[in-house]
Amino acid sequence: MASSSLSALLLLLAVVVGTAAARGGDDGKDPLTTGFRPVRLTESQFIVQKPYDVPLRDRYEHTGGVRRMWVFSTDKSIRRNHPGGARTEIKINVYTMFYYFYETSSRKKAGSGVWQFTGEVYVPTGTSGVSIMQIFGARPERQATTLMLHVYDGRLTFYHDLRRVLADDIYDRWVRLNVVHDIAAGNVTVFVDGVERLRSRSHGSQDAPHYFKFGVYKQSHNHPSHRMESRWRNVQVFTKP
Repeated sequence: MASSSLSALLLLLAVVVGTAAARGGDDGKDPLTTGFRPVRLTESQFIVQKPYDVPLRDRYEHTGGVRRMWVFSTDKSIRRNHPGGARTEIKINVYTMFYYFYETSSRKKAGSGVWQFTGEVYVPTGTSGVSIMQIFGARPERQATTLMLHVYDGRLTFYHDLRRVLADDIYDRWVRLNVVHDIAAGNVTVFVDGVERLRSRSHGSQDAPHYFKFGVYKQSHNHPSHRMESRWRNVQVFTKP
């Protein structure tokens, strides 16, 4: 009886330790955010952009802490005569405004410092030819974005470059993304499930307005699917000087 009780206790301890390790430590804190301050976000700062001619409920759902967004390749853009393609994305208003951080009383202006986006994304099988996350804003003479992460046939790529695969086989599972943008240094670093997968020189500029976006945004490369969907949970933004 004593041996059985000890075995059961050891098994329980192994499960607890394994769960804590999967969450990033005994306290569940993501080690990649160490040294960063969390930005206090309100729901009003999660701005949904969807095809202008359909109701929000037909392209967006937020239940149980999960934001689900979907779009069809034949959908209209976010505004009549808008040059961009079909999308259902959330724009987080962060870079372009002043914020007070609840841990300190300091005030920071966007356009400086280091910013980090974190979140878990789930991409259903079949979604392809789509951007699921981006940093908008860049030198206007070059392009509109600092970073785009695309999905093609279950692979997460840097823009539409199929030679720069950040992760294989991302379909039908939760994948953790950490995206760090150092504005002054001019670089972007992407971590997938805690492992660095990309370090790139940024197209951005300290004078450009920046903001994070996530969801689904149809791309014209590599045969986009008719229906595209991504689901997100635990989305946060962090910063440091």
